[in-house]
Amino acid sequence: MFKVVTNLEDLIKVIVVRGIVFVEEQGVPYEIEHDAYDLSATHTLGETDGEPFAAGRIRALGEYAKLERVAVRKSYRGKNLGHELTEFMIAVAKEHGFQKFKVHAQSYLTDFYRKHGFEIVGDTFKEANIDHYLMIRDDS
Repeated sequence: MFKVVTNLEDLIKVIVVRGIVFVEEQGVPYEIEHDAYDLSATHTLGETDGEPFAAGRIRALGEYAKLERVAVRKSYRGKNLGHELTEFMIAVAKEHGFQKFKVHAQSYLTDFYRKHGFEIVGDTFKEANIDHYLMIRDDS
């Protein structure tokens, strides 16, 4: 159901999911949604029967693995898939030796990330004109 992207076909599926969720649903401009980090990040994909429904990327930032672009298509929400994707991404980061994690959580998702051991650090800030909080998890 969830996997690390290792080929162009799966990367295209990741970009499609992100386009649907961030560009179409949330109105994030395409120029902001895609960036140079897409070429170096580790991407994750959720799909069922060949249909992509979730995506995320992991970036190494010093001692932290940063979970980014975590997205689940609307028709797949409410089925615990976002929680499963988040746990999968943390497990992948741990396989790469990380014990500290960060996320820029949209403000309405802080409770979601708290369920995964993240805590808010600092004040709200704007990213893509959406309120976010820096959230940290330290398993070290």
